[in-house]
Amino acid sequence: MTLNSKIPDGPLEKKWSTHKFNMKLVNPANRRKYKIIVVGTGLAGSSVAATLGELGYNVHAFSYHESPRRAHSIAAQGGINAPKNYSNDGDSVYRLFYDTIKGGDYRAREANVYRLAEVSGSIIDQCVAQGVPFARDYAGYLDNRSFGGAQVARTFYARGQTGQQLLLGAYSALNRQLDNGNVKFYERREMLDLVVVDGKARGIVARNLVTGKIESYSADAVVLATGGYGNVFFLSTNAKASNATAAWRAHKKGALFGNPCFTQIHPTCIPVTGDHQSKLTLMSESLRNDGRVWVPKKKGDDRKPKDIPENERDYYLERLYPSFGNLVPRDVASRRAKEMCDNGYGVGASKMAVYLDFADAIKRLGKDAVFQKYGNLLDMYKQITGEDPYQVPMRIYPAVHYTMGGLWVDYNLMSTVPGLFVLGEANFSDHGANRLGASALMQGLADGYFIAPYTISDYLASNKFAPVKEDAAPFKDAENAVTASINTLLSIDGTTTVDEFHREFGKVMWDYVGMGRTKAGLQKALKLIPEIRERFWKQVKITGNAHDINTELEKAQRVADFMELGELMAIDALHREESCGGHFREEYQTEEGEAKRNDRKFAYVAAWEYTGKSGKPKLNKEELKFEEVHPSQRSYK
Repeated sequence: MTLNSKIPDGPLEKKWSTHKFNMKLVNPANRRKYKIIVVGTGLAGSSVAATLGELGYNVHAFSYHESPRRAHSIAAQGGINAPKNYSNDGDSVYRLFYDTIKGGDYRAREANVYRLAEVSGSIIDQCVAQGVPFARDYAGYLDNRSFGGAQVARTFYARGQTGQQLLLGAYSALNRQLDNGNVKFYERREMLDLVVVDGKARGIVARNLVTGKIESYSADAVVLATGGYGNVFFLSTNAKASNATAAWRAHKKGALFGNPCFTQIHPTCIPVTGDHQSKLTLMSESLRNDGRVWVPKKKGDDRKPKDIPENERDYYLERLYPSFGNLVPRDVASRRAKEMCDNGYGVGASKMAVYLDFADAIKRLGKDAVFQKYGNLLDMYKQITGEDPYQVPMRIYPAVHYTMGGLWVDYNLMSTVPGLFVLGEANFSDHGANRLGASALMQGLADGYFIAPYTISDYLASNKFAPVKEDAAPFKDAENAVTASINTLLSIDGTTTVDEFHREFGKVMWDYVGMGRTKAGLQKALKLIPEIRERFWKQVKITGNAHDINTELEKAQRVADFMELGELMAIDALHREESCGGHFREEYQTEEGEAKRNDRKFAYVAAWEYTGKSGKPKLNKEELKFEEVHPSQRSYK
């Protein structure tokens, strides 16, 4: 398959403005004639649905929650980036672009990343107008704080609840359109298939999670804003309902999957405490602004942290990276924490943790000032662990968080299936091999508010659409396939629960496709995953039936998709014989233990094509060209 990224010609800083002018428009009076389906109502989904509704399109928004307020976007804590330079410390659109390209280890498109940086300032203006309560400085201006991978303060925040406040802003905009009748909301629906008619995405098949009914919905364009696939690993910082089913089913209908092995490990997570856990809790990266990361200099030191004097502490990030210190990017901080624990310097009962200490900040700023900045985060830590971070250091360890891979999209955010647009974490775009902190909210809202409404309009204006009804053969075929798959799962009546299979599979993914990857480990994963999948389809136990609320059935379908996606992740990681960002092949590292890229062989997007149940995925390549930034060995020293 020939991949056309559709990157506009011209200077980098003018590509988007020129492209917007050259795109076709839909007359305001004609917009209501077009029907657009939006799947997912987190930040990307709610913002695009609200914006398209405001423009006058006929929008149908689907969520497996009962309210958009339940979307996982609400869990984002630390902030959202924009280069407004309120801190007057040298920030600019170009610097944000450069930091993002470098932070992604030169595995992202320049044009997409520059556009993201360019439109991000407008996000702040719009959200302030919506009433989002960003933090303010002493003069009343919007405040900023620093995040990993940058030497400027460009992160706007609302204490540790930024995602929640931004989602409430988008939700209010969506509610306006629901009230106006431009958007219709379908609650408790899960997309289980994409319907393609005459080569174009023309609708979806969804299951009503309350009644169990399989329903078809037609449209002129489909937008997926369904988040990432971190729950492939079972334990992650994602909500348990977060899944990849919609994107994976679209992949099986022709949408290429880009860079599936690029997953992010977040360095500041509350450590695993036992097999009773079904998910992990994130502590915001913003804590690294004032918290200092350290371990004892002596291996196996079991003393309480307050009994370890300063000269016996190793503030290893400050030692190794004096320029960035504790604010190195997430992939770097995560690998170093793992290295410290693997080498015997870990703390806590499991020895798989490092300290994040606020003692210096409390001494310097006062407890009240620390509380104003991070109070809800520190309170959350205390409620979960029973330890007071104002009195003792927090214990943290890396965990699966974000996925940079996703469905391949061109500059217009359209997949290889015409009419299927993919937004936010569900697409592969913008972040390369590693996402900088506070850029997830930025991408979701940039895609939803300021990019997709233009490009979707251009697609609609450039194509003719024959009427397609929900009783047409492509919809009935998709319904029958979905129903058959559900009936097969329910008929197995095995002895092993879905969670048991997910946990077993997730451990294989974490052990061999997690933070450190090797050729031998990936090959072992590719042997074990099919074995687990085969047992799953013979031994899984699903209680209940298909005609009612059935969370076990929901989980089973998602885990079945995770197993297929996990295998593709391992295949992608095995083929990419280099280390870059969150993809760390232990065979490819510098003498100092940093990721060692191979730009000569792997400076491309790996876009995988589904070839059927029995076929091997086919690799397609989109070569990456760097005209503004010269790829070099990343250094944060």
